[in-house]
Parts: sequence; C-alpha cells; structure tokens
Amino acid sequence: MAKLALNHTPVISRDIITLYDRFTHGDMDRRAFMSGLARLAGSTAAASALLPLLQNNYAQAETIKPDDPRLETAEGVSITGGEKGLTGYLARPKGSDKLPAVLVIHENRGLNPHIKDITRRMALEGFLALGIDVLSPDGGTPEDEDKARDMFAKLTGEVAEARAAAAIRFLAKHPQENGKVGAVGFCWGGGIVNRVAAGEPKLNAGVAYYGPQPATERVPSIKAALLLHYAGLDQRIDAGIPAYQAALDGAKVRYQIFMYDGVDHAFNNDTNTARYNEAAAKIAWSRSVEFLKRELA
Repeated sequence: MAKLALNHTPVISRDIITLYDRFTHGDMDRRAFMSGLARLAGSTAAASALLPLLQNNYAQAETIKPDDPRLETAEGVSITGGEKGLTGYLARPKGSDKLPAVLVIHENRGLNPHIKDITRRMALEGFLALGIDVLSPDGGTPEDEDKARDMFAKLTGEVAEARAAAAIRFLAKHPQENGKVGAVGFCWGGGIVNRVAAGEPKLNAGVAYYGPQPATERVPSIKAALLLHYAGLDQRIDAGIPAYQAALDGAKVRYQIFMYDGVDHAFNNDTNTARYNEAAAKIAWSRSVEFLKRELA
C-alpha cells in the first residue's frame, strides 16, 4: 500500500511498481491495472493521485532543447534501404565533420519526447545520433501511450529487429559517419539491441539498458562489443542474466555487465518519478558514453 511521507509525497510500494511494470509490458489492460492500483493504494482516489507519479511526464523531457544552438536536428528522416515509411529523428553537433554514429532505440512507447531528448544528449557527446521510430511504418508513434502499447503488442520481434538493422545499415553509409556504428536501447529497445547484435554485422558496439536477452542459440553470432546495464530490483529481466552471461562467455563475446543495486527497471528515465534513480542513471550514462567513444573511435 502507498504510504504518505511527512511532506505528503506518496511513497510507492514495491507491489505498485511491479503492478505498473506488468501493465506497461502488456500483461493487463488499463481497466485491470487501475482496479489493482486502487486495491493497493487503498481507494480509487488514492490510485488517481498516484497515477501521475507512475506515468512519464514529458514536461520534464527537454533537458536539451530541440533548438539548442549547439546542434543540428531533423525530424522524420527517411531511413533508406529499409521498410517503406521507416523514419527517425537525427541529431548531430553543429559544424561537425565525420562522426561515429549511434542508433537510439526507444522503450515500448515509441519515439516520444524523452527518447528525442536522449538522442540530443547523445549528439552532444560527439555522435551522429539517430532516434528510430520503430512504429513509423505502422503510422508512427501516437501521443496516446495506451495506443502505442497496443501497437507494440502487434509488432513481432523479428520485424522490430529488421527495422533496427536497416537503421544501422543506413547509418553505416551516412556521409557524415566515420565508419563505426553503435546502438543504445532502453527496456524494449534494450532487447532489440541484444537481438540486432546477433543479426546485424554492421553493428560495432551495443548498449542495452535492462533489456530482454536474446535466444541463447543466437549469441555465437554476436560480433559487437556489449555493455549491459541491469536494475537490481528488476526480477523479470534479471532472471535471464545467468543464461545470457554463460552464452556470452561460451561465445567469447566482449562484454561488460553492471548491476545497479536497489533500483528499478527504467531507472534511466528521468521523466518517470516512480522509477528514475539519478545516481544510477548518471553512472550508467557515463559508462555508456565512455564505452561508445572507445569502441567507435
């Protein structure tokens, strides 16, 4: 049950976090989620008060403004060589020459303001950054997150992987790219990084934040170096780590795993009050940037 701190800020229980995680990953519809939330919070009114803390608040998304004078950005960039209608959001440092490229792969809510902000952050670190909209061939990321969730439920892993692989090949041939391509993905997108590492040889380095692991029989195909971030409280995703690590060791894949104790799935998402952990997010981001700069130099 949610408790009220002295400053009247709700303290969100593990049961509530687990319930919301089930909802966001398609295990229940909104009606069942709200019913469960009301039960855990103590009332429908308490559930309604908690909901904004559980959902992403995109008013907090622009840590780097879209018109930041240090950047050049472009919306709706056509990713040629892939499925018809596949697009992304491109960002690069203004006036830069050839750069290592990084594909940014979103959570299972699509290319939203937070992921565009992540793309701009990556560009300011010195990369040609492309935030893919994996839903673009299906009409694009909707503003309604429930509609996006429904669209992801219909999207197979094979199709999503093919779209990400096409974006990697697009970046590998981009005139402003230096010949090396990396990828970073979050949650669902972290899982796609793991998958595309096993299927697309153009990928040189992959960073997966709390992403589902690929089938172990695919691991010997991985040629990219990997950096894997996991949340200590994320039992659903963490259950797959031992088998994945054993397969990576067996295939002699270069990789690093970092476990962030005491934090939740989606700890990097600074638009989500309930799960964001500033300390873990800063450490993981620093490690990610250092890894990508080293591997894509």
